[in-house]
Amino acid sequence: MKVLHTADWQLGKPYGRFTPELRAALTEARFDVIDTLGKAATEHSARHILVAGDIFDTEGPEDRTIVQAVSRMERHPCHWWLLPGNHDFARNGGLWDRVRAKAGDRITILTTPEPRELEDGAWLLPAPLTHRHNLDDPTEAFDTTQTPGARLRIGLAHGSIRDFGSRGETNNQIPPDRARRASLDYLALGDWHGVLKIDARTWYAGTPETDRFQNNNSGHALLVELSPGADPVVTPLRTGRFHWLIRERTVSSAADFDADCAALLSETDAPNTLLQLTLAGITDLTDRVAILAKIENDLAHRLRFLDLRDENLVGRPTENDLAALDVEGTLGIAAQKLNALSQSAGPEARIARRALERLLVEYNREDQA
Repeated sequence: MKVLHTADWQLGKPYGRFTPELRAALTEARFDVIDTLGKAATEHSARHILVAGDIFDTEGPEDRTIVQAVSRMERHPCHWWLLPGNHDFARNGGLWDRVRAKAGDRITILTTPEPRELEDGAWLLPAPLTHRHNLDDPTEAFDTTQTPGARLRIGLAHGSIRDFGSRGETNNQIPPDRARRASLDYLALGDWHGVLKIDARTWYAGTPETDRFQNNNSGHALLVELSPGADPVVTPLRTGRFHWLIRERTVSSAADFDADCAALLSETDAPNTLLQLTLAGITDLTDRVAILAKIENDLAHRLRFLDLRDENLVGRPTENDLAALDVEGTLGIAAQKLNALSQSAGPEARIARRALERLLVEYNREDQA
């Protein structure tokens, strides 16, 4: 038996830090990934898609968000099993009553912990959350849950196997050996946004469409092949459209940076890439200006989004740099004073370096005009 395991869609996520155009693209990608999941299930003969919580980003999404989600799911012949998580927890008269009113027969909403028989002898044990933060282990009842005639027992839950600190929820704690304790053939988890194997029978699928800068192997779903008495065969499938990359580079010259850029662009799908780029190092002032110009005038336009962090990329003026500014009058005097101040140990040194750099940029711009 094959199932597709996914989680943490967080439909309706606002992406407030981005431009309206990028917010719209990221939002649409999260709806599109529902179709990607449905097609993947059909392609791999998985009749069931298990969604381990946080289908929606809040417990009060707009009607359009609900309708888009339901209509996309119902375009595919598989069955969708939806578990409330900590962002979209179950409560009477809440979100899931609204979803249920619009959903058809291919969607089952698991707002109660009763086991469900997916197929003959294949039982699903859900652990829906009823509060954002639960002090109790949501999977504790799995150990004693009866599944008559079971050939397969599959757990579905949303919570933390371990303390993820600031990167994940510290409530809704689940013991790492729950699959063994409850005789589960597979425990499908949500909450952690990347693919994470806890043991052979316990996995996080992560979010199918990456939503933040974090190196956690996100943008996947898990194809799970189950056989009675055997460990499952789990295969990550790439589902995400956008790639969120974190790159840190120590730069020594503009030529080196040009080579780094060429390598980056050759290995990425630039129009669908969001990049957090941190630069460090010491270069000639002219090279630093050239590097930043390359980023501003070329790299930033190729990528979907660029978050540049260049505070630790230091440009030190050479004799040639200063000679270019060695002119009479106020400009020359300013250049000499800024250069002296930039080499001091005082708090103004960093500001002086930036001012000297800007002076060189503007002088060259005027000289070329």
